[in-house]
Formats: sequence, C-alpha cells, structure tokens
Amino acid sequence: MIAALSGMGILFLALIGTPLFVVMGLTAMVAFTFAQIDVSAVIVELYRIASAPTLLTIPLFTFAGYIMAESKAPLRLLRLANALIGWMPGGVAIVSLVVCAFFTAFTGASGVTIIALGGLLYPILTKEGYSEKFTLGLITTSGSLGLLFPPSLPIILYGLVAKVDIDKLFKAGILPGVLIVIILSAWSIKNGRFDGSHKKFEMKEAISAMRSCIWEALLPVFVLVGIYGGFTTPSEAAAITAFYILIVECFIYKDVHLFKDIPRVVMDSMSLVGAILLILCCALGLTNYLVDEEVPMIIMDWMRKFLTDKYSFLLFLNLFLLIVGCMMDIFSAIIVVVPLIIPIANEFGINPIHLAIIFLTNLEIGYITPPVGINLFISSYRFKRPVTELYRISIPYLFLLLFALVIITYEPQLSLVWFE
Repeated sequence: MIAALSGMGILFLALIGTPLFVVMGLTAMVAFTFAQIDVSAVIVELYRIASAPTLLTIPLFTFAGYIMAESKAPLRLLRLANALIGWMPGGVAIVSLVVCAFFTAFTGASGVTIIALGGLLYPILTKEGYSEKFTLGLITTSGSLGLLFPPSLPIILYGLVAKVDIDKLFKAGILPGVLIVIILSAWSIKNGRFDGSHKKFEMKEAISAMRSCIWEALLPVFVLVGIYGGFTTPSEAAAITAFYILIVECFIYKDVHLFKDIPRVVMDSMSLVGAILLILCCALGLTNYLVDEEVPMIIMDWMRKFLTDKYSFLLFLNLFLLIVGCMMDIFSAIIVVVPLIIPIANEFGINPIHLAIIFLTNLEIGYITPPVGINLFISSYRFKRPVTELYRISIPYLFLLLFALVIITYEPQLSLVWFE
C-alpha cells in the first residue's frame, strides 16, 4: 500500500512538471528503501561520476561551443565552406550540412545550432532557388547532424555511462557521420537548381575565406591530432580547446567581450551542463537499482521467446530506440536506457562500440521524429511555422536517415574499421 502511494506521488510530481532529476532521484531512493538497501547508494553514484577523469570534457567542450556560437564564427565558417564547395550542384545546401555538423559537434545541443545558424542559412538557401519546404527540412535535420562527430557531448556522456573508451567512440562515429552527410548531400543535389547559374570555384575567394577563419577551421584538426596522436587525453584536449577558443574569439577576432559577454556565455553553457550532471547522477542511482534487481535479465528472458538471433534483436532495438529518441532528450535517454540495454546486447554478441553508434544514430533521428522530436519544435519557434507543417516537411529526411540507420546497423565494419 505504501509502495503504491509512493509511486502515485512520484507520478503526480512528474505530471505537474517537477524537474526530471528530482523525479529520478526520488524514485531511486524510494526503490532502494523498499528493497532495504541504504539510500547512500545514490550518493555513491555521485562520487563515482565526480571522480571520473573524463567528466571535465563535458563543461569544457560545451563552453567552447557556446563561445563560438556567440561569435561571428558561423559567418566565417559559412563563407569558407561556401568558397570551397558552394560551386558544386547543391553546393550551398551541402555547405549548410557541413557547417551545422561542425557546430553541433562542439555545442552538443542541436537547439543552439538551429537558433544560431537558421537565420543565416534560410535566406541563403531560398535565394539559391531551394523551396521553402526543402530549406526548412534541411535546417531542421542539420541541427542534430554533428552528434556522431568528435568532440560531441553525447559521445562523451555515452562513454561515461557505458564505461567505453571515449577515444574509440570518437573514431567509431566518424564514418557513420560522414555516411549520413553524404546521403543528405545526394538529396540536396537532387533538389538543387541545374540551370547553369551556379557560381564557379574561385581560388582567390577560397584563400581569402580560409585566412579569415584559419584559427577556427583548424580547431577540429588540433583536437583529433592531439587525442589520436597521443599528445593529449580527451580532458586535456577539452581544456586546450576552451582556452584556445576564448583567446581566439576575445583577443584575435574580438567578437566576444571578455567582461560583458563571457559571464553570460558561462551561465548559459553551465546551465546545460548542470542539468545534464544532475540528471546523470540521479538517473544512475535508479538504473543501478534496476540492474541490481536483474531487470535487464528479466527483459532478456522475455525477449528470447521472440528474438532468435542478433539481427532480429537489432531490428527490435532500433524500433525501441526510435520511440525513446522522440520521447526523451538525448542526455536523459543515454543515462536511463544505456545501462539497461548493454547487458542484453552483450548476450546477443553486439560489439559495445557498434552498439554505441547505433544508439546515438537512433537518438539523432529522434530529434526530427514526430510527434515530439525536439528539432521540430525549435524550428517551429525559430521560423514561426506551425509544428504540424514541420511534421510533413521532415518526412523525406526521416526516411533518408532511416536508410542510413539500416546501413550503420547491419554493416558494423563502418563503425569498427579503425579497430581491426
């Protein structure tokens, strides 16, 4: 009776909009209490997360991404990408994909990408002759495009929760991420204008654009060479990146004022980080309880009745994760769902790194999956369009991403080629 009342109370708190970390923390403590386990087990999770050496990468990379979004870096990078590939058929749309992927990889929050770049890209794409429907769909989809590229925040968070080497996850996401960009680029070329009016490549403009953003354009190279060349750990790379971007934007380009703008950027970026860490700590307490109660094994026993091999399991997993992706934000989904599916995936012989890329790809698709994909609502707000219109517009892009998901799921070498 008391357990039922406690459950109803927690459900009521969730329905009235109580913060997610409060609901999860309460659920964990109530569950441990009724299982006659000391609730300090939740605090132990706080300590474990706080002592993780890679934890620092989350606030540092997020801070760097927010500084770039605050500066004129989007304009400079857009000019560079346009100079290099804007002359191609569909070039401007491909430019949009590349620049959005770059920014999402560093900010980790697709809402920032759509809000910061949407206003820049929309008039450029429509001026090039792309329909409003195509333009809105492309920007909405591009908002989550960089989640598979290093140093993506969801990749770091997944590595922390699943206890998988973050360096390996960074590598594993590169080719699947490129595949998605190529598929969307092909769609952009198909929908491009072929009347011979697209511009020619100009070496002078390309060199000028490169000079204007050389400090920012080389940043991904520095990060990847530093980590994979063995010169820095991910935490050290994150610290160097944050300091580097601070110096570049405040003192070289002078787009961001050290005393007027940086305190606000710190508050905005750390609000996101704080929310993630609170959810992370409280949710891990709950998921540890579920693991201790052998919930994954119970699910596994049930699934064995219907799923006979890993291929049918992967199909079921994708369907499940697509639903999760459009119902939960990516950070909550990683924290809550990953500890439950890892033991089941291991039973079916799924490589942990391949599983990570499948998981993150599904959650990336979830951003534009109706009815509650978060990118749909952000674009609706940003472009003042009914969300139902965004539902219809997103359908072709949803099918393209699902096609990419099938390839990523059933061709594990795409993720694992670096580790042979």
